[in-house]
Amino acid sequence: MLRSQFEEDLQNLHTQFYEMGMDVNDAIYKSVKAFVNHDKELAYEVIENDAKINQLEQNLEKKSFEMIALQQPVTTDLRMIVTVMKASSDLERMGDHAVSVAKSTIRVKGNKRIPKVELQISKMAEHVKEMVSEVLRAYIKGDEKKARAIAKKDDRVNDYFQLIYGESIKEMEENPETIAGGTDYLQVAGYLERIGDYVTNICEWIVYLKTGKISELNTNHTEEF
Repeated sequence: MLRSQFEEDLQNLHTQFYEMGMDVNDAIYKSVKAFVNHDKELAYEVIENDAKINQLEQNLEKKSFEMIALQQPVTTDLRMIVTVMKASSDLERMGDHAVSVAKSTIRVKGNKRIPKVELQISKMAEHVKEMVSEVLRAYIKGDEKKARAIAKKDDRVNDYFQLIYGESIKEMEENPETIAGGTDYLQVAGYLERIGDYVTNICEWIVYLKTGKISELNTNHTEEF
């Protein structure tokens, strides 16, 4: 009886984590859309919805601690619970960065735009959003191979950041009117780059779930956990 209850609780944790991930992905999409379109209403929606994401993370953490205390799980089961706790914390931070993008939208005061940089920001956001979708699927399937492949996609996020950085600085030097807007572009690209890093973290937790080892993906550092 206890075991079946435990398995049901574990399944609920996974489901809640996935739902939280979808909410975060939605927040990323809406925050960048709001930024590029100067849509302050949509930006406020992202900020308001962040309370729900934070609550989901708190619920997951509370339930995880309860399961550890009451069921005293060992090895694989414990790894599953630790993975949910750690990965949901990464998701919550990704949501915070989406809020930061939304706040940048609200701060922008009709500055001179740089369309080609905005296009790159949109492409970067699309790539990050795809990584988030893929990592959620890999998590649900416990797909270690896929997690390793997703982590490699973070290189492209970094490439986008460098491109946006270079183009923004060039425009700001050539046209002082773009300085205020260009600064916002750099900030938003920075938030997206950090979201990519958190996706890589979740990839590392999927690998840990399958192997019991904490591996720093994209480097050769591996340690027992």
